[in-house]
Amino acid sequence: MPDPVISEFMTRMAAAFDPAKAAGIDAAVQARLTGAQAEDWIVTIQDGKCTITPGTAPSPRLTVTCDAGDFVKIFSGQQDGMQAFMQGKLRVAGDMGLALKLLNLFKVR
Repeated sequence: MPDPVISEFMTRMAAAFDPAKAAGIDAAVQARLTGAQAEDWIVTIQDGKCTITPGTAPSPRLTVTCDAGDFVKIFSGQQDGMQAFMQGKLRVAGDMGLALKLLNLFKVR
């Protein structure tokens, strides 16, 4: 069962999606959270909309792997995503162009 803190953050993240910045993006992103709150989430961006659900995507265009606490910090603006990547705290596999765009699609506070 999803952790309530992570579930609430994912709900806030979906609400903070900026469709104006997502023009032309049609993708499933696998968020693989590790650590004490390890969970898998699917971020689906399609037709200017974003849905975030617990689970594993069959063929994601991008997989993001990160400690759950660091994930929250990155997407809430408390930690720089590029710096986390360079420090090995954030790992990405798949569409690197999408990975670069992803951080600008959400403004969670």
